[in-house]
Amino acid sequence: MQYLIDASVYVFRAYYSLPDDMIDDAGNPVNALYGFCRFLGDFMEQVKPQHVAVAFDESLTSSFRTTIYPEYKANRDPAPEELKRQFAQCRRYARAMGLLECSDPQYEADDLIGTLVHHGRRNGRPSTVVSRDKDLAQLLTRDDIFWDFAGKGKLGYDRIPDVFGVWPEQIADFLALAGDSVDNIPGVPGVGKKTAEALLRHFGSLEKIYENLDTVHEVQVRGAKTLGAKLDMHKDAALLARKLTGIACDVPIEDAEKYLRPVRPDLGAINALFDEANIGMALRRQAERLADIYNA
Repeated sequence: MQYLIDASVYVFRAYYSLPDDMIDDAGNPVNALYGFCRFLGDFMEQVKPQHVAVAFDESLTSSFRTTIYPEYKANRDPAPEELKRQFAQCRRYARAMGLLECSDPQYEADDLIGTLVHHGRRNGRPSTVVSRDKDLAQLLTRDDIFWDFAGKGKLGYDRIPDVFGVWPEQIADFLALAGDSVDNIPGVPGVGKKTAEALLRHFGSLEKIYENLDTVHEVQVRGAKTLGAKLDMHKDAALLARKLTGIACDVPIEDAEKYLRPVRPDLGAINALFDEANIGMALRRQAERLADIYNA
């Protein structure tokens, strides 16, 4: 099993849940850094993975998706400077922990994780995707796990419909139909979540829906009589959205097999970071325990 961590989710969670009066000597907030370090240290100590990667989002404006659709994620405010600074520190920590820390200006963390899922699959190794983001559940097969660490817990393939309404392989189609306000993807006007779920239960995929528009009226859903015409009118928008909601699984990641294996944490680098951030002994002692576990 390999563990692929959607780091940004946990950095944001710490930033918005921990008090911003946690500061360093210069008065800079360190709440996101502290929370992320605690999460990652707890994860490593609990799981002791032999294959693991930590993926970060690098840029919202240079992603290949903004080339396809310039309004992609345009509804999001730029990250405040104090959070950008802490993101950089979190990446330093992941590297100092001896882990594969990866990001790319053209691809999002989801794409890096998707690429590593397929890399693992080619090498006979299933994946546990550590995230709270439903988008990543589309990567699952029956051998994989979606793990909302410190949240909803572990979900296998068969549990995904109970939580997200559709099967893993339908999630990208579902988002293309219903839209995704978080990412500023409009979807098909008049097609909400319940309608998208009903369409996918009936037809199986976005492709099959558009191959059978003449029978859409048979779907047991409100407004079924006019639904086929709506879908036909907005076909281009739906197909464009589908290019945005799918995860790219072909990002070039150099020496992935080599670096997926964690090495002994660099205690000097960790202590230097913690000195800068005024982080106390508990996380330092945890890093020492992990250094013993991963002693080369």
